[in-house]
Amino acid sequence: MFLRILDRLEETLISVLMALAVVLIFVAVVHRFSIGLAADMVGFARSHDMPALLDAARSAFKSINAVRLTWAQETCIYLFVWMAKFGAAYGVRIGIHVGVDILATRLTGTLRTVVTTIAMSGGILFTGILVWIGTDFVYHVYHGGQISPDLEIPMWIVYLAVPLGSALMCFRFIQALWLYLTTGEIAHHDVGAVDGVEDEAEVAAEGKA
Repeated sequence: MFLRILDRLEETLISVLMALAVVLIFVAVVHRFSIGLAADMVGFARSHDMPALLDAARSAFKSINAVRLTWAQETCIYLFVWMAKFGAAYGVRIGIHVGVDILATRLTGTLRTVVTTIAMSGGILFTGILVWIGTDFVYHVYHGGQISPDLEIPMWIVYLAVPLGSALMCFRFIQALWLYLTTGEIAHHDVGAVDGVEDEAEVAAEGKA
């Protein structure tokens, strides 16, 4: 039950962050384009002595320019930071996280078990260190009172993505290691769902044919 809730929460958070970033980027681009278009209309109307169009263009320019989106870029950066940290944990869970497994896939028996266990344990150790360092960093930023330049929010909230995302990633590595030691299975993404990528089993079958 807990794992299902955690999985759904993880997926929902990543989806919401991604959607917010995309929408915000779209709005910011449209806003910037509209300001440029309104300014061009002002210049066109002035050069062609069209007072009615000039008044309309000036009014449109003032209205659009009144909407301040200077905070949009900073917000998108923070959204992508949070999305990346929790997306990395999601990648570990479903087996698409970046890894070099060319050696492990060619080993068999006990040797493969040892190498895979060491590799996963390295992930646990690394992310555990990130949790410790990240928590210490957030603690000092919190007491330092640093705020972001545009949004003017406490920076410790932004940096909180590091220890939280790393903690979830560490848990996913532990979960993956436990699954491997108890069942012998490794979370693996279905590469057959990716266009242009063939599964190893399919390649082997084609070779024998």
